[in-house]
Amino acid sequence: MSSEAPLYEPATPAAPAAPERTMGDRVLYGPYGVRAGWRIGLWLGAFVFLAALIFWGIMAAGVRPGLEITTAVELFTAVVTGIALLVLVDRRAPGALGYAADPAGPRDSVLGFGLGGTAIALAAVVLTVAGTVRWVADSGSWPEYVAALAGALVLFAVAAAAEEAIFRGYAFQALVQGIGAWPAVLASSALFALAHMGNPSVTWVALANIFLAGVMLGWAYLRTRSLWFCTGVHLGWNWTMSALLDFPVSGLIRDTPLYDVASLGPRWMTGGNFGPEGGIAASAVIVALTALLVWAPWLRESARMRELRPLVDSRLGGGP
Repeated sequence: MSSEAPLYEPATPAAPAAPERTMGDRVLYGPYGVRAGWRIGLWLGAFVFLAALIFWGIMAAGVRPGLEITTAVELFTAVVTGIALLVLVDRRAPGALGYAADPAGPRDSVLGFGLGGTAIALAAVVLTVAGTVRWVADSGSWPEYVAALAGALVLFAVAAAAEEAIFRGYAFQALVQGIGAWPAVLASSALFALAHMGNPSVTWVALANIFLAGVMLGWAYLRTRSLWFCTGVHLGWNWTMSALLDFPVSGLIRDTPLYDVASLGPRWMTGGNFGPEGGIAASAVIVALTALLVWAPWLRESARMRELRPLVDSRLGGGP
């Protein structure tokens, strides 16, 4: 029996080569699954279709949808379509959208409400000290006043939640995942401003401030991954400005019993009939609040939200 080595070694079977991605695969899929653009398009189409279907049903029943019904439909449609795509396309739990049953939710809502209300109150203080606004007595009773505050709280809560679900909800989160935080924040803020172009008494200063508010609210979401927090900031700002201070909100006027606000200064400072959001006093507090939201060390994603894996975590990482 020969002790010489064999003339050749048996070949080791090669691992099967990964199938080459087709052009269609590259167009449809990216590093996070279906590309963000396709998912945003799916969400927008589903949102428009479902909203149109609901409004058709409401009008077929002989009801003319007012502001309250319109905002409620927008909120319902934005949340339902966002959750559907999260579950069916992204394989996430419904709470990953941002309205999770999270123990931190009430805290986020209250904290956001306090920050938003304090910010617009500071703008009112600036305008008062400058002598550009004052409050005068008006008709009404205390029961009417309390009812007005409560009614405004409900209306603005639904409206704020609807705008947050639309502008900081699924489409925004998919865009952050696709192109990164700052580009997504700037793009969504531009759309947020464009959506207010038809408001009464709107000016370029007002649109610039709404753009800045979009940046502020975008970072409110990114620091917490919580739409409870964003809605709280939005609600605190609008409710304090309208119900407590009796200013117009983005050109929309609601009367508060017992007192009226009178604008005495230049429009570029007070905002005129658009409300403080149309003046530079609001610009200053929006920038200050944005800086606070970007750099505050105590503002972070909750443990529950990290478990739910929001879309933006796959791009930005979870944790504080």
